[in-house]
Amino acid sequence: MRITVFGATGGTGHHLVRQALAVGHHVTAVVRDPARLRHEEHPLLEPLIADVMDPDAIGAAVAGRDAVVSALGPRARGDATVCADGARSIITAMRAAGPRRLVVVTASGHVVDAGDGPLTRTVVKPLLRRYLREPFADFTRTDQIVRDSGLDWTIMRPPRLTNGSSRPYRTAIDRNVRGGNTIARCDLAHAILAALDDPATAGHTIALGY
Repeated sequence: MRITVFGATGGTGHHLVRQALAVGHHVTAVVRDPARLRHEEHPLLEPLIADVMDPDAIGAAVAGRDAVVSALGPRARGDATVCADGARSIITAMRAAGPRRLVVVTASGHVVDAGDGPLTRTVVKPLLRRYLREPFADFTRTDQIVRDSGLDWTIMRPPRLTNGSSRPYRTAIDRNVRGGNTIARCDLAHAILAALDDPATAGHTIALGY
């Protein structure tokens, strides 16, 4: 599979690129600083320097690809719209270039649904919304932009991300994972690749956690 990864130098993106290369996928990693990419010498890796916020600049990165993944996330407090703005730009480029398969990472914290327990619904998430208002608003906008894209989308909804080691995790379709409060970035990357290989996940959200 030919995959384009946005956010390839981030915590999740690093694991995603590594795992995708390990199973034989051709990966185009869109970066601003290629020095931060830790897989430069791999024969299946194609670094491409471009601004994700410019649809024209990333057109070549998505043209002819089988799937596109956005693992974008804020690097600083001022990046309050990076996920939504990035998703909008990527979708614009994909519509122009032709590929349809899109996987986007947001989060589970801004969503309250039947998968959450009573304490999470009534105490934990209201507190999180208070302290994480801007990133949660960005995730909410991103979700809507992706849903409205007309593409074959999947939204990944992880809980709090850690740098832990891989271990068995749970997933749920179109609802949160009860009690799934954390997930390692390496396991989120594994779940993204699994979603790419499963066309039945298109048009759905996938929550995950331990």
